[in-house]
Amino acid sequence: MSAVHRLTLGDVLAEHRRGRPAGAAVVDGDVRLTYPELDDRVARLAGALAAGGVRPGARVLWLGQNSFRVLELLLACGRVGAVFCPANWRQTADEIAYVLTDLAPAVVVWEESEAVEKARGQAAPDARWIRSGEEYEAFLASGETSPPETAADAGADDDAPVLALYTAAFDGRPNAALLSHSALIAHSMSLLHMRQMEDGFTFLACGPLFHVGTMMFTLATFQIGGRLVFTPAYEPHEVCRLIEAERCTQAFLFGPMIDGLVQANADGRYDLGSLRFVSHSPEWDAMITVDDSPWCASKMGGYGQTEVGGMLTFLGLGMGGAGFAGRPSPLVHVRLLDADGNEVPPGEVGEICARGHSLFSGYWNRPELNAAKAAGGWHHTGDLGRREADGTLTFVGPKLRMIKSANENIYPAEVERALKTHPAVADAAVIGVPDERFGQSPKAVVVLRDGAEATVEQIIEHVRGEIASYKKPREVVFTAEIPKRGYTPDYDALDAEHGGGAYPGD
Repeated sequence: MSAVHRLTLGDVLAEHRRGRPAGAAVVDGDVRLTYPELDDRVARLAGALAAGGVRPGARVLWLGQNSFRVLELLLACGRVGAVFCPANWRQTADEIAYVLTDLAPAVVVWEESEAVEKARGQAAPDARWIRSGEEYEAFLASGETSPPETAADAGADDDAPVLALYTAAFDGRPNAALLSHSALIAHSMSLLHMRQMEDGFTFLACGPLFHVGTMMFTLATFQIGGRLVFTPAYEPHEVCRLIEAERCTQAFLFGPMIDGLVQANADGRYDLGSLRFVSHSPEWDAMITVDDSPWCASKMGGYGQTEVGGMLTFLGLGMGGAGFAGRPSPLVHVRLLDADGNEVPPGEVGEICARGHSLFSGYWNRPELNAAKAAGGWHHTGDLGRREADGTLTFVGPKLRMIKSANENIYPAEVERALKTHPAVADAAVIGVPDERFGQSPKAVVVLRDGAEATVEQIIEHVRGEIASYKKPREVVFTAEIPKRGYTPDYDALDAEHGGGAYPGD
């Protein structure tokens, strides 16, 4: 690609240096940096990383709470062509050790915790460990800087991965999704359009920066040259104080967090009027400015995952439509494909597949998984959806496996979703069992809510009323709990216990 067409995160920062010479970039406790000051620190940090042997493709790991250093490490890694990963520091020592072994970082920047200390003794013996704080500042100061033009150009390829975020362990182990400069910029452009970000936008990063939800808003705010306010973690009174003191426009918040802020501000001591956010409750709405952007008016609805940079579809592009996931971002294509890679017609369930500018570059060190995920030139999300007659999309659930009954494809996730709408059902999983007539038939394993009752016939009839009749379970068994693998049912264990088998391809 010609340099004329390139745009990296470093280029964005270099432009803000010139266009916003007095503009506030970050606020973190006593730290307040303008964009030129942030650029100076990033350039020096990049020099220190390069001098320390961090080369293009190397990984740099952050193990700590939220900090402005997360942003400057990401930007510095981008300048030397390295990949930055903020990982979940709240994991157990064994889980952190797994990340250290899997990622094999050249540098680990860490904050003290018992789990991190223990994991350090188990893995990553060759990494350089730098404690956040004085040691980090000394390391940064040791770097040789260079003029902004050459610093922004060093090692920069906008299609190269720059950010790694570990995904939820749906299959039993997490995978690090790699996102490039261009993917992050593309997603930021879509999000800031949907959120209708304007000059002066201020985002409070009070959610974890290892989560794509916080990171995507952090980068969209950076993209537009807004101000980023960092706090180590969510604490209701401190969040209220920061919203008032820094006149924050947006924060990473959802239901229980909002309820905590309402309680913390019950006496009205904090002025939260600068916050333009989603309507939630009469008490909350009276404290803030209810925002009417497509993002907030749709209650932040849509479908997304880490691998697509955050959001793939926005309900704000399909409000009033039949599908509660809305329509795709303007910078992606979405298709719903069957097991053979053919697009299914409207009304039918298929795997959500996508391609476009905001999609990830694959997983770190997972060649076989990457090949499967990119089959046919589409990213296979592993999730099921349905395109409604009006063109909007509905998210159904994880794909995981498919049941073949006669010539019909039945996805357990769709049936499970229907089962869980029954008021007596606390949890459910669906497996396929051999059937002499149909090849396979669906069987539901159901956990009832405490004190609730339901018969097999009632469960089956409920599902018949929710989805096509051929998808309803032909058998239902009740159990005390559903075995899990990661966050999803352990279907192998369920098959072994309840007679599952005869899946397509077996």
